[in-house]
Amino acid sequence: RSSDLLFKNQIFPRGDKNDAYAQYFKGQSYLNPLTKPWEANLFLANVTFEPWCRNNRHIHHATDWWGQILICIDWEWRYQEGWKEARSLKPWDVVIIPANVKHRHWAKKDSRFSHIAVEVPWENASNERCEEVSDEEYNAL
Repeated sequence: RSSDLLFKNQIFPRGDKNDAYAQYFKGQSYLNPLTKPWEANLFLANVTFEPWCRNNRHIHHATDWWGQILICIDWEWRYQEGWKEARSLKPWDVVIIPANVKHRHWAKKDSRFSHIAVEVPWENASNERCEEVSDEEYNAL
């Protein structure tokens, strides 16, 4: 299939459809865990978004500064903290997201993207899923 060919040269395999977290995404995403939480002190996963896909705003809570690190590995995508101006990111760009900061990330309308999500377990760590990003809001960006 032609869609599979688009992922053939991806650095890390795209993984399976991200059905376990589908309720927090609009559009199709894929998840490929690169480490297992019980085998390492950190969790790494390749997350791939199809064009138009975006996640709900969300917060990685912790009592320490840590939140999440995102490493862009394929294609171009967008990232936004709170309601600040959105940033465009390209392969090898890195985003360091402090704990307790509301944010979101999404694919462009005409391009998929992949990033490595890095999470380290800290004290009182949890994830809060927030509001969905409407089509109107997405189209305005």
